[in-house]
Amino acid sequence: MQSMEELIQAHTDLGAADIAMLDGLVAQWDILADLAFSDLILWVPDRDVNVFWAVAQIRPATGPTSLIEDVVGDEITYDPERLVTEAYLSHEISSTVGDKRYFGIPVDGLAVPILANDSCVAVVELHTNRMGTRALGALEETYSEVAQILCQMLRVQKFPDKAGGKTQPWLSPRVGDGTIRVNSDGIVTFASPNTVSSFRRLGLLGNLEGEDLVKVVKKLIPANSVAVEKPLQKAVQGKGSCEVELESPHAYVRMRVQTLHTAQGSAGIIIACRDTTELRSKERELITKDATIREINHRIKNNLQTVASLLRLQSRRIEIAEAKAALEEAMKRVSSIAVVHEILSQDFDATLYFDDVADRLLKLVGSVASTRGKVKMTRQGTFGQIPQEIATDLSLVLTELCQNAVQHGLKQGSGEVVVHPVQSKGRLSISIMNAGEPLPKDFSVEKSSGLGLSIVRTLLQQLHGTLTMQVGDGGVGTVATVLIPLRGYSLSWEYS
Repeated sequence: MQSMEELIQAHTDLGAADIAMLDGLVAQWDILADLAFSDLILWVPDRDVNVFWAVAQIRPATGPTSLIEDVVGDEITYDPERLVTEAYLSHEISSTVGDKRYFGIPVDGLAVPILANDSCVAVVELHTNRMGTRALGALEETYSEVAQILCQMLRVQKFPDKAGGKTQPWLSPRVGDGTIRVNSDGIVTFASPNTVSSFRRLGLLGNLEGEDLVKVVKKLIPANSVAVEKPLQKAVQGKGSCEVELESPHAYVRMRVQTLHTAQGSAGIIIACRDTTELRSKERELITKDATIREINHRIKNNLQTVASLLRLQSRRIEIAEAKAALEEAMKRVSSIAVVHEILSQDFDATLYFDDVADRLLKLVGSVASTRGKVKMTRQGTFGQIPQEIATDLSLVLTELCQNAVQHGLKQGSGEVVVHPVQSKGRLSISIMNAGEPLPKDFSVEKSSGLGLSIVRTLLQQLHGTLTMQVGDGGVGTVATVLIPLRGYSLSWEYS
């Protein structure tokens, strides 16, 4: 499915400023959907003004949907009886009551044109399921009143407030979490039961309704009241929407504040509230665990470096060349694992930016691999993000193949080893190339008895990867190619 921006660019001539405005609307319009108990559809006019395209849609969290299917990507053609067309042409909010049916469901309709420089750049259509109409009470009356104000603000681009910023879906409150209505004098005129419960956890003993919200907040959280009081006071005065969090020793309450304006001036604010106490508690636990894991990786790195140092000291005391070389190779393998844990100790995550690890490994191999000449180790391309659970095995594979290129390809002499990683379509490809001696004609990766390639084969078997080795272009040097599937791991981004 195409994104909203792709749909707009494909079918309209709207500029970057209008697209940014609509993007900001879609980031905040859940509050209108919830207050109006309505599904919202964002329509934009095609280059042919007789056609409109649906580019975004949202369902209410406070009532039943009236649209069974998603309509994003659908088009409608000119119809003077359609609310979208009527609102677009008249530049006025258009409505119909009870004479629409979707899949047998009676639906009220409303269409709000979004105006800019005497032209209509888009239309937001509201569909309200009449079968889910709630009995009128203080909550429903408050929601309806505020929804009407927001529709008028939307028409002239005063909603959403550009200063309010984007919401954080995992943290920002929705209307159903709790609601406070505050008039232009800062007095609470309505507080939903969920909101009252949240404020009770903060320490509120009396009622919220009829009280000055800023003064209540100041009493409940004196330690950080200034950080909350100023944006709240500005919002009450109609000077900017915001998100603030109230923090007491025992509870957290996040408040999403939306300013309200009518033709007469400021109409106060509407606030969505969410008790985030449990969420913050889990967040603190995760932070503690993350710090613990990083400390463990730091200690592992230190221990591995100590082991590598001991192996280095031991190798210096041995006169037998074969034993000395074996200890030096063991030292390099331990050091390559230590590099991974050093990176993890700095920023532990589900994925690891492996270029940093690779560059350190290439420097390590290049500095100690050659005894007769100068070896240049070069990386061309990027490994990208690698699942941390395979980082250690991958570092050993890379170290062994680079070491093999120096020892057998360059024959411990001078030359260059080029590492070319490419990550695409769920797999990682790594080519290690040298311009030294070509492979023997009877060489076989599977039959090679060398310790380094044996280690590589074993590790790649665990990673479900493959290794191939062939003579380089023009019969010069060797190219070792590793393919490792990455799908199935917890990656933080999608592959191209």
